[in-house]
Amino acid sequence: MSAEAGPAMNGGSDEHIRRVRLPADRRTPAAARALVRSVLAEADLHELLNEALLLTTELTTNAVEHARTELDIEVEADPGGLTVTVTDFASGPVDELLVGVRNTTSDITEVAERGRGLLLVDHFASRWGTTYLPTGKGVWFRLDRPGVGAATRPGGLTPATQAADGDGGTPSAAAMSELMQTTPDPYADDPLPEFAAGLLTRVAEMVGAAGGVVRLDRGDGQGSQVLARYGRQPREGNELLRVPLAVHRPYAGELELDAAPSAYARPLAVLAGERLSLHLENDRLRRADVRRSAWLTFLAEASELLAQSLDVELTMALVPQLVVPRLGQWCAVHTTDEWGRLRLAAASHADEALLPQLHRVLQETGPDSIQARLREASRSAAQVPLGAPMEGFAVPLIARGQRLGTLAVGRHQRHRHDPDEVSVLEDVARRAALAIENARIHAERRRVAQTLQQSLLPPVLPVVEGIGFAAEYVPTGDEAEVGGDFYDVVPLPDGRWLVVIGDVSGKGVQAAAVTGLVRDVIRVLVGDGKPLPEVLGRLNETLVERGGGRYCTLALAAVGPGDGDQLDVSLHLAGHDRPVLLHGGGGADFVGTGGTALGLLDAIATPTAEIALKPGDALIFYTDGVTERRRGRELFGTDRLRESAAPLAGYSADVVAARLRATAIAFSVEPPRDDIAVLVLRNDAL
Repeated sequence: MSAEAGPAMNGGSDEHIRRVRLPADRRTPAAARALVRSVLAEADLHELLNEALLLTTELTTNAVEHARTELDIEVEADPGGLTVTVTDFASGPVDELLVGVRNTTSDITEVAERGRGLLLVDHFASRWGTTYLPTGKGVWFRLDRPGVGAATRPGGLTPATQAADGDGGTPSAAAMSELMQTTPDPYADDPLPEFAAGLLTRVAEMVGAAGGVVRLDRGDGQGSQVLARYGRQPREGNELLRVPLAVHRPYAGELELDAAPSAYARPLAVLAGERLSLHLENDRLRRADVRRSAWLTFLAEASELLAQSLDVELTMALVPQLVVPRLGQWCAVHTTDEWGRLRLAAASHADEALLPQLHRVLQETGPDSIQARLREASRSAAQVPLGAPMEGFAVPLIARGQRLGTLAVGRHQRHRHDPDEVSVLEDVARRAALAIENARIHAERRRVAQTLQQSLLPPVLPVVEGIGFAAEYVPTGDEAEVGGDFYDVVPLPDGRWLVVIGDVSGKGVQAAAVTGLVRDVIRVLVGDGKPLPEVLGRLNETLVERGGGRYCTLALAAVGPGDGDQLDVSLHLAGHDRPVLLHGGGGADFVGTGGTALGLLDAIATPTAEIALKPGDALIFYTDGVTERRRGRELFGTDRLRESAAPLAGYSADVVAARLRATAIAFSVEPPRDDIAVLVLRNDAL
């Protein structure tokens, strides 16, 4: 039968006609079926219901999927049957959207390739065809009531009784409808096996297949797996009907039927394969979304772990632990030294017994060695594959334009890396490179800070007969930051010794610059024999003129021999906390009078206090890092310092300083927020 130019129009008062315009929406086929069902009910044509609903679904679905425009549907029922016309508004030749199916065996191949839905229209409709309008194109079909003017089809058979090339009865409308409406269970954890089994069973029964199987390879290293099976195993020598599933990588699969050749076997198998492929694609995309979500979580956690480490060696050791075994069988991090050579920094293997072999392979040299491929990756700043015996690939470690080395990853035992895994590994390499570079920068800052801090403190304290000097210094918890606390012991021209302890406001390089300035000005002025009040005055003038908002608190104590075995101390305080006088016989008191901090006012007051240190007595100087040490809201405080010092009477200066440092540190589990400096001056006369 050939497609006719237009639908036959039957006159009469018993006509039932409905026309409606529907959107290009997935709900349109259901609305169209409801319209057809209502017209058939009005016309009392219930015997045409299954065929009418099936063909209406095919035409409206075809229009929605391919034309993607609004569509008009006209349903006309008369005593002799039903005519349905579906018109869309897409431009272009009609055969781009629909192919009229002809009832010849040679045309079945074309049906299998283009417009398989019209195979159903051609099979069940009494007549069908296409129409051309200025605004679009339409497809119509006519269903005649059985026994009332039914058109004969090739071989003299009606649609209800026609057989397919002697292979038995052709599929019924109910069977076709059931095949097309089979869908996975939306509430099942893994609905595909049950859905595939149901679809395979229905298509096998429709074509009379003795057996069938659906195989699927998800590209997860498990290989091809049987997703569903029907009937018996194919007999040896049988020619099987195989339909590849139209799925995207890494999925691959096929539907296989042990069926006798017929005009409808392959098209129906292809139709079932397409329906299965659609849901397999949904499964692939769903699993891909789940994997991508897992990868994003992994990258976020990896970034957090890498960011927490500011130690270079620890950071490089952490990278392989993140990669293995989730992203590779093994992993190695190589860094570039100052001469451009690669050095193995860290490596890991899923099988620890193979780690020595991995190290040997990574150390091999030669044009075909992994070392050569790693150098190529570092030099070209591009991904480079690695060959046997440790297959995988290498990506460069680049941060802020600097080539830091390479990240080599071995492929999994059962499958190669898919594109998603490669992208994640490249992202890990970028984050690892940035973490390594940040750790290196922090390490350099820490070295600079430690060097600068050490330059502001005396390397050793002088050894003087009869006088004991001892100091303890604890930098702030941030080792990369230079503190403003300092101390010094300087010889005076008159034979005495000057003990200095101070605290410059703030931290960092600017505070260190002021600390160095204060320390050097004091050394120069006292070296010229200036009296201590004048030294403090000139230092204050210097800081005020310099500006910058930095100020300094100082405690200066000139100590020298006094009457008998005692030491005479001349104490000057410029805004600094009063020292503790630890009596050799027991007890501790604060001594001295507070003065004005340097660098705040043009004129300062620094009262002098004269103190006599008897044998065994000690003066304890400290900075506010001791007294302001916090435990929650509680401060260590000056009173606790004095109480902690009292039991130390009679101990040497070294012991007193060390014990007070330990007491202050143990006061809180938190790292120090400010530098801690303790300086002890003791009369060691026997």
